[in-house]
Amino acid sequence: MAPPLCSACASAPAAALRPATRTPVCRACFIAQFEEEVHATIVSASLFAPGDRVAIGASGGKDSTVLAYVLGELNKRHNYGIELLLLSIDEGIAGYRDDSLMTVVQNETDYNMPLSVVSYKQLYGWSMDEIVKAVGLRNNCTFCGVFRRQALDRGAELLGATKVATGHNADDAAETVLLNVTRGDTARLARCASASTGLSGDRAAGDEGEVSSLPRVKPLMRTYEKDIVLYARFNRLKYFSTECTYAPGAARGHVRDFVKNIERLRGDAVMSVVGSAEDMHVVAPKTTAPKLGKCRVCGYLASRPVCKACDLLRELDRKLPGRRAESASAPLNNSEAAAAFDARKLVVERAGNASTACGGGGVCTNEVCNKA
Repeated sequence: MAPPLCSACASAPAAALRPATRTPVCRACFIAQFEEEVHATIVSASLFAPGDRVAIGASGGKDSTVLAYVLGELNKRHNYGIELLLLSIDEGIAGYRDDSLMTVVQNETDYNMPLSVVSYKQLYGWSMDEIVKAVGLRNNCTFCGVFRRQALDRGAELLGATKVATGHNADDAAETVLLNVTRGDTARLARCASASTGLSGDRAAGDEGEVSSLPRVKPLMRTYEKDIVLYARFNRLKYFSTECTYAPGAARGHVRDFVKNIERLRGDAVMSVVGSAEDMHVVAPKTTAPKLGKCRVCGYLASRPVCKACDLLRELDRKLPGRRAESASAPLNNSEAAAAFDARKLVVERAGNASTACGGGGVCTNEVCNKA
């Protein structure tokens, strides 16, 4: 049986079904629709302004890979007048992040976007592998989320970026909404479903109460995960698809399974959840933004005397007191971070031109690679 014709052009055979509407579309029409939908999100939410220097949080996964590619295409087509940079965070997860960074190095070449990498080990004195050994698997995602958010901010600031763009999609937003519902945190519902935080002068805030120094934008916030996979496939984009070593068992994973099950019954369920959260600003109690200052330990932006990252580092020090002399007891200050950041950039450049211990010219924290 021949495939149905594309519902958009009515001439080419359909290559996919749109998740929400189940309408058949051909490859060319799907790509065009996808790109214009992302453009519509950018325009309607005023995510960019001419002259913006945008640091794309690049993990090598499908979302950030598609984000980098589509922003490059739309920037040229619609003349946004923005500069795009790739910024990766190396959490220090052997067999996972070191491999995914090889994909980002390839994206740097393919998309003609400069890449820089900053690591937990440099900023905090701990890799995620070391943290998991200290705290176990139960709460490791809390450490990783707080450290990654601050690392993205610090890296973006050192690059002179004006905004940070992340690859969060509609499915991610729906999961975050439901997680906040289970926590009884209605104050965050509208914010976690927004395509931007911090654009109006308020500081972007994370799930753990930490604050960001730069506005954050999410151009894929109205885009289904299935569409992102199809877009990557139709454009033959290379991305890293292995799940994080420490992700199984995390609370978000259970919520993700729930969302997928609901979506099978109702195609527009994801966007309905996101839309409900957006409407919460009407009924949610107004909250006063916390007064911002600097962490008295590391000097970074904080809404409390000691930032969340420093709190977590203190917890690690309590668990392994003998390790204090070997690790940073606080995130690096700005000048120290800048020096570490520059050194890491050299490692990336070296990795692209030399044989490394990871076997593919990739980015490693392995001692052999750093001496290459």
